[in-house]
Amino acid sequence: MNLRQFTKQDPEVNLTPLIDVVFLLLIFFMVSTTFTKESEITVDLPEASAEPVEAVLAPIDLTIDVKGRFYINQQKVVNRQIGTLKKAIKLAVDGRKDVSLVISADANTPHQAVITAMDAARQLGIVKLSIATKKSNDRP
Repeated sequence: MNLRQFTKQDPEVNLTPLIDVVFLLLIFFMVSTTFTKESEITVDLPEASAEPVEAVLAPIDLTIDVKGRFYINQQKVVNRQIGTLKKAIKLAVDGRKDVSLVISADANTPHQAVITAMDAARQLGIVKLSIATKKSNDRP
């Protein structure tokens, strides 16, 4: 029979490992997060006063430079023919449903290049089409 009295000790919680884990997670998220979207193609966007709308899925970015050359998600399309553009868009769509296409055309882009891009999207059945602009400083 054990007659010794046991004194109840308060449990000791060591917070050092917890703090180490929190700092490691903080460093991981800071290193792996992308803060800005940088573009390699210089495009001077036209201005508009409307507020931007947030997209649910990542849209396909079709950029048209001042010379009328097409870029799909920052990759140059081989030529300016509508057939080649359709193949490039179809490859970028990759079978996704309800995909949206954002056309970022330079303000001095030939009008025919933008119409060609819109026509290629229509022929592929893409109905969600947006034209990127930059926000105007002149508000009424």
